[in-house]
Amino acid sequence: MEIALLQGPFTVEDYHRMAEVGLLGEDDRVELIEGQVVRMSPVGSRHAGCVNLLTRLLVERCGDRAVVAVQNPMRLGVRSEPQPDLAVLRPRSDSYRRAHPGPEDALLVIEVADTTLAYDRGLKAPLYGRHGIAETWVVDLEGDRIEVHQEPGPEGYARVETVRRGAELRVPGLPGLAIGADEILG
Repeated sequence: MEIALLQGPFTVEDYHRMAEVGLLGEDDRVELIEGQVVRMSPVGSRHAGCVNLLTRLLVERCGDRAVVAVQNPMRLGVRSEPQPDLAVLRPRSDSYRRAHPGPEDALLVIEVADTTLAYDRGLKAPLYGRHGIAETWVVDLEGDRIEVHQEPGPEGYARVETVRRGAELRVPGLPGLAIGADEILG
């Protein structure tokens, strides 16, 4: 389970300053969630394998129509900079070198949950919804299903659908791009 590493609240600028002065190292597995620096869980083999598989599928199928970001920061307002497992982003001429993507750049965010389902479902998905990200998938490896979160709003997502094997998921904003639940779940 994720725990607050440093007690905030901190802004994204504070968080970046902590890294600049050495309080946070480049290899520290942390993210800023609602002003708190939170330690991320270790990545197990099932989780890593699913992220690798999704990366390959999305890169192949998106081609030049989108950027597939893997475990990279995304700025959400002044107090959150999570690192979703994957984000399908609108192409940008600088490939996001000048600044991390924000909600307006995201077509889809994906969290893979092996041991972190409560955190991904209860904290991160609503955070993405509150910031207006059109769609979030939570891949529940233990439950062998995918939760599709849609209709973002002030409370998170208004609609959550559970997708099981045999179903197909469509990537918003990319007509014709579909991935089978069986492909994702392995």
